[in-house]
Amino acid sequence: MAAPRRRVVSDPDGEDDARARAEGLTETRDVFQMRRPLPIDAADIAATRPFVPGSADESAWIDVNNRAFATHPDQSDMTLDRLHADMATDWFDPDGFRLLDRGERLAGFCWTKRHPESSDDPPMGEIYVIGVDPDFHGLGLGRGLVIAGLDWLADVGETVAMLYVDATNTPARRLYDRLGFVVHHVDRVYDARSGPG
Repeated sequence: MAAPRRRVVSDPDGEDDARARAEGLTETRDVFQMRRPLPIDAADIAATRPFVPGSADESAWIDVNNRAFATHPDQSDMTLDRLHADMATDWFDPDGFRLLDRGERLAGFCWTKRHPESSDDPPMGEIYVIGVDPDFHGLGLGRGLVIAGLDWLADVGETVAMLYVDATNTPARRLYDRLGFVVHHVDRVYDARSGPG
């Protein structure tokens, strides 16, 4: 049986780590899960609107997403089929998919996701994906978008927010630190080797 192409390990340096290495997988990155309580007390909220399924929002979002995440291992190369697959899930809520327009253009977005209570965790609202079109970088839109997402999650009753961020994404981690997020745990991502050796 072939080894899996990807594995996410929630106990770095533990037994699952050793098992992933024994299967020939290679450590590619660490991802922090960060959390904070809700609501958030912040004034600089972006004026967002909800995503409209079946409208021009779909192609506009794919374009901005692919520009914002051109080199990201998971979020790049978004297609209409991938978007529709997410929209078909039980958790999808277009009201929680917040869009920020500048004139006639989509400048950025904050897509949220709600998680029910589990045996290990309380109900939580997630900042699932946040992105800003590169043409609008440097304007501070990211902070306002995160706050808009957190505000929406609090409005629908969530009391805990969470998100995932690459350990090496220093600018995003700095923003999340300033917004009161703290690291809850680290997930280590392993992938199959792309070449020999």
